Amino acid sequence: MILLREITKTFHLGGHDVPALRGISLEIQQGEMVAVIGTSGSGKSTLMHILGCLDAPDSGQYHLEGQNVAGLSKNRLAELRNQRIGFVFQSFNLLPRLNATENVELPLLYSGMHGAKRRAREVLGRLGLGDRLDHRPSQLSGGEAQRVAIARALVTGPAILLADEPTGNLDTTTSSEIMTLFKQLNAEGRTILVVTHEADVAAQCQRQIHLRDGLVVD
Repeated sequence: MILLREITKTFHLGGHDVPALRGISLEIQQGEMVAVIGTSGSGKSTLMHILGCLDAPDSGQYHLEGQNVAGLSKNRLAELRNQRIGFVFQSFNLLPRLNATENVELPLLYSGMHGAKRRAREVLGRLGLGDRLDHRPSQLSGGEAQRVAIARALVTGPAILLADEPTGNLDTTTSSEIMTLFKQLNAEGRTILVVTHEADVAAQCQRQIHLRDGLVVD
């Protein structure tokens, strides 16, 4: 379960304080598929970074699966990100010099897991990329590249998947395929949060959390 209470975050830009989150409180149950929706500047990406332990709030409480994240060391946070949370980004964030298998096995190499290549190929095969294992990102379509990114997020077996604008660079048909994949993964018990500004994408989730100017408004 994800539990946030009065989370605030302010950035200092050009000598000015710019509030990104102004006291966010929300609860997400295990196994939910939730959309976080808002326009640019609403605070949704900042919220995603805090949920993913990529950034720390200025104030408030964040409990992840019953654990107070605020009290963890940097090393423990890194372990938590690697073992419990998978990330999917709009721009895919694949390393161009590595092929699909090598991109997907990276999280396993960081954790020192044996059999990383075999596990990476298994996950890629499950996502319909069995014939793209040795292709580099430049040799993949946008949909294929996003599936590689999703495979990389799944390869460690995380309970939570955070997707930041995962369909933003994809056409309508490919976006629908990616959302269908997310729903299948959610049906297996994973908690999935999709950050989006697209109403049709948000509508495919079980629940929507609307942000505006750093606040939950609906």
